[in-house]
Amino acid sequence: MIKKMEHTAIIVDNMNHAIQYYSDMFGFKVRLRGSSKTREMAFLYLEEQPSIEIELIRDIDPIGEYNKSGIVNHLAFAVEDINQAISYYEKKGIKFLSDQPKSTLEGGLMILFYGPNGELLQLIERARN
Repeated sequence: MIKKMEHTAIIVDNMNHAIQYYSDMFGFKVRLRGSSKTREMAFLYLEEQPSIEIELIRDIDPIGEYNKSGIVNHLAFAVEDINQAISYYEKKGIKFLSDQPKSTLEGGLMILFYGPNGELLQLIERARN
C-alpha cells in the first residue's frame, strides 16, 4: 500500500533562516513555499534525490497538538489513493486523527495518525498533474 517515503516535517521558528540554513549548508532547494491561516510551510529537496523532501513548518496560529509533536514533527508516506489506503489501514487497526483527509498546500490530500510509540505519521496523496 505505501509507495515510498515522502517527507519529514520539522517545526521552525524562522522560515527564512531555516531555508537559508538547509540551502547554504546542505544544498537543498525550495520546491514549494506557501502559507495558510495557521501555518507557513516550505518543501525542500536535493537534486540528487528529489522524491524525498524536508517540510519546514512555522506555526502562525498553532492548533491542537500539531506543533507540540516535537521539533521533528511527522514522518510521511506517499500512497496512490488515500481513500483506499485509509480503508486498508483502518481494517488493520489504525485510528486516524480526522474523519476525512485534508487538503495539502499543493492540492493533494493527507491524513494523520499515531504510530505505536506516539509518533505522528501521515499518509499523503500527491496532487495529480
